[in-house]
Amino acid sequence: PPPPAPPSAAPVRLTKVTLTKAAPSVSLTKQGGTSGALRVNLNWQVRKQFSGWARKLGRPVAMHDDLDLDLCALYELSDGSKGVVQALGNAFGALDRPPFVHLDGDDRTGAVSTGENLTISLDHKQYFRRILVFVTIYQGARSFADLHATVTLQPQYGAPVDFSLDECTVPSTVCALALITNTGGDLVVQREARYLVPERGVSPQRTVDHAYGWGMNWTPGRK
Repeated sequence: PPPPAPPSAAPVRLTKVTLTKAAPSVSLTKQGGTSGALRVNLNWQVRKQFSGWARKLGRPVAMHDDLDLDLCALYELSDGSKGVVQALGNAFGALDRPPFVHLDGDDRTGAVSTGENLTISLDHKQYFRRILVFVTIYQGARSFADLHATVTLQPQYGAPVDFSLDECTVPSTVCALALITNTGGDLVVQREARYLVPERGVSPQRTVDHAYGWGMNWTPGRK
């Protein structure tokens, strides 16, 4: 009789990793994210409150129904070039050419359930030195207070990485979300979740740049 077939190797079990203050980083390679598109999603809800007639009707009313958050990314490539991907100035980036980072759109005012998405091409990860994903308040609120936000990084071929932001207790209009660094060819995701408070007259982008030593020159922009 023919010899019995060797047992097939057990499939790699990839499960979601939730980053915390105690365990703030993870290797994308260990998550199976070595190629394809890495989608970074920011989704948020305004904590609801009952007031006035809405309390009588039992319907929650959003405090910031015109809230507009912008998902952005600072990047530094292996050749030393630096830049920003953001809706301001229509700097949406690209996936098939540098910076290999693309903002899917600016369509999130609380009505679109999928939030804002930023895509990073892992097929070109050798060109990355570091990428800082951050979010700014464009309009509708003076700080991140009363917002509940979740960040999810979903590799095309792998398990997701996610984390929530702590409650904001400072007058912050910009929050550093995640720092992705190229470490020996492996991309490591570090949970930042840092609320930054811009000084008077200093833009949120310049505030993030200064906090992380990016060293870029900034000019005013609008979308």
